[in-house]
Amino acid sequence: MIERGIDIPTETPLRRAISIIGPRRAGKTYVMFQLIKKLLRDKIDMNRILYVNLEKTDLEGADIRDLDGLIRTYYEIYPENKNRKIWLFLDEIQNIDKWEKFVRTIIDSEYIQVFISGSSSKLLSREIATSLRGRTITYTVLPFSFRDYLISEKIETSKHLSTTERSKIIRALSEYLNIGGYPEVVIYRKEMEKILLDIVETMIYRDIVERYKIRNTNLLKLLIKSLINSAEREFSVHKFYNFVKSKGIKASKATLYNYLDALSDVFFVFPVRKFSGSYKETEQSLPKIYLVDNGILTTNGITDNGRLMENLVFTELKRRGKNIYYYKSADNKEVDFVVLEKKKSRELVQVAYSLDDMNTKEREIKPLLKASKELKCSKLLIVTWDKEGYEKISGRKIEYIPLWKWLLR
Repeated sequence: MIERGIDIPTETPLRRAISIIGPRRAGKTYVMFQLIKKLLRDKIDMNRILYVNLEKTDLEGADIRDLDGLIRTYYEIYPENKNRKIWLFLDEIQNIDKWEKFVRTIIDSEYIQVFISGSSSKLLSREIATSLRGRTITYTVLPFSFRDYLISEKIETSKHLSTTERSKIIRALSEYLNIGGYPEVVIYRKEMEKILLDIVETMIYRDIVERYKIRNTNLLKLLIKSLINSAEREFSVHKFYNFVKSKGIKASKATLYNYLDALSDVFFVFPVRKFSGSYKETEQSLPKIYLVDNGILTTNGITDNGRLMENLVFTELKRRGKNIYYYKSADNKEVDFVVLEKKKSRELVQVAYSLDDMNTKEREIKPLLKASKELKCSKLLIVTWDKEGYEKISGRKIEYIPLWKWLLR
């Protein structure tokens, strides 16, 4: 089992469940196993840990009474644990009707730390957390980070790297940039296209078509294709609506907005809004589109290193739980990412594969300086493929950092 670099606690002092959410096949179940392994390393008795996969065929048709019975039976077998802390892992929780009632009762009445996860057409992954609003702490599991990828390739990182070690890391980054981080793809990369096609098809038909009873699957697929082609760029539903209308395809704007929301709910796309001091302006801005994984981009013909780097930087910021927007000035000067903390801009990030060309460098730096002044933000960063160092321009300090170093921070 590949140890994921995901910092999820094995317990919380509050009476709350821990929800593990994320896209299909990103590794939520294995994260649960990793937490169990950690508990065992911490010398927790195995009989105080209970894992239940609620998608197993022999549990089909189970309800909350069966879960109540499970807990009663457990205490009959281990009565000595009645007054000891128990760790309960409920995988694919959506298969139990009214599961949230059971979880609330357990965390209120028993000395049990509950972990839940799930994703299907019955209950979207994001709704697992929403159903227990106020009674859960939520952690999102995305495909492998670069650090996870290096672990899977048995490539070690340290503070002081030799030339050979550094070369191995950069070579691995070139691979990761293109194949992405879905665990199955990393392990069985020769089957990359088949695996990613299956993931996308399953997401379309089980998570969206079945759930929302969508009849026009061709329109949904056309939207998905357009979103992929629009990755790292602004996407206008209005323009897409005019496009499908010109093709003689019947669709309303409301339907298209619903489809986009659904694709966001299943963690397939992430629309990023423009940062503005005005909430209304932010909400009405055209979103820039990012995909959950670079492999989906490359298998759809997007191989430009600059675009792949930008998508990768976005997913890493998302993985780190950052609140992300983009910046655009009145004269259309753009900064890729504005990272907010407590409603204030904490960091401005540009992504550029190379800055060797003077015009390219100027195009990246000018918006950064303008945004720095307008947003009163002094932490300025440009993520590149290999440039490193600092530069002071117009009284502002800009840091340049290679992508591999930034990903391993």
